[in-house]
Amino acid sequence: MVSVMKQTQPLARAELAPALRSVTLLGATGSIGASTVDLLRQEPGRYRVEAVTAHRNAAALARLARELGARFAAIAEPQAYEELKAALSGSGIEIAAGADAVVEAALRPAEWVMAAITGAASLKPTLAAAERGATVALANKECLVCAGSLFMRRAAAAGAKILPVDSEHNAIFQALGAGRREDVRRIVLTASGGPFRTLTRDAMRKVTVEQALKHPTWSMGPKVTVDSATLMNKGLELIEAHHLFALEPAAIDVIVHPQSVIHGLVEFRDGSVVAQLGSPDMRTPISHCLAWPVRMGTPVPRLDLVRVASLTFEEPDPVRFPALTLARRALAAGGGAPTVLNAANEVAVREFIGRRLGFAGIPALVEATLDAAHKSGVTANPQSVDEALAIDQDSRRLAERLLPEIAAIPS
Repeated sequence: MVSVMKQTQPLARAELAPALRSVTLLGATGSIGASTVDLLRQEPGRYRVEAVTAHRNAAALARLARELGARFAAIAEPQAYEELKAALSGSGIEIAAGADAVVEAALRPAEWVMAAITGAASLKPTLAAAERGATVALANKECLVCAGSLFMRRAAAAGAKILPVDSEHNAIFQALGAGRREDVRRIVLTASGGPFRTLTRDAMRKVTVEQALKHPTWSMGPKVTVDSATLMNKGLELIEAHHLFALEPAAIDVIVHPQSVIHGLVEFRDGSVVAQLGSPDMRTPISHCLAWPVRMGTPVPRLDLVRVASLTFEEPDPVRFPALTLARRALAAGGGAPTVLNAANEVAVREFIGRRLGFAGIPALVEATLDAAHKSGVTANPQSVDEALAIDQDSRRLAERLLPEIAAIPS
């Protein structure tokens, strides 16, 4: 079992975090990267930045590299290399481009690595960081969804520390400190319900991209925001929690909590339920991982429960939000099924944002891809990163072949 489950015990003074910590930011220009940079600015003398990466925004990456004093900057898109080179000319910062360059950034000698690259593209660099024994702040669900058993096994063998950044998993991580692992009865992930929590099934068929991108409580990137609107985000988190905390699927529940104040709960066998609460701001779980095993001050608004006044809870509706059911189905099937689920969903969300697929078509395309993948034998259990990525690519091609048929279904 990876040390994420061993880190819930009190730490001796000798084990406290060092005064200076070297860090690498994979996905520095995204929303998680921006929140992490904001925290680094709060205590500039406590952290040294080894490397930063971005997908294609060379200008933003160059600005961050200069500001943070990074030693290395990598851009995943090779065509952005010249722009990055020009922007960092004279800085003394090493630069590189391409997928291998992002892996190189992960391999640089930083103690702590923020893994915030979106999608299956994060798997190789994040695993590279884990396999050299780094402390990995995991903000990417796809690593564990696509290759959870493989990832956690290799991380454990290398002695890596995996710290969950997702607010829900971070909440569970914190709440688990209240008792022994063997006394845990179940964990509960909370979901805001997204922007369409109260819409009828018919109304949801007509929602627009603009409506789906207006999350009521969280500020996130477009892909994660759409996933929150379909509740696929919570389905991916359910699979992630299974691997992170070594719990059976039946011991992982989901409830809808619109206020997004309680982020996760742990129920122990004596009936006690321990919850982690906080304002809906990703800087809280990021700061917990960045300073772990101590805590740091943050500019996050303090939680005022009197002002919140009431906390409400609902059961998720599997009819209006079938994504959760699909995720549980993929987890139960095991093997490569979660990889298929994630790949098909990435294709579906891309097509929805591109206005080539209706909102209801997102879970429909995922379900059709899962069915077709099962029949064609694509769902074999991946034994390596390359096998996991091959299943991912095969599933994307399968989803794209099914796309015209699903998109043609009347809304």
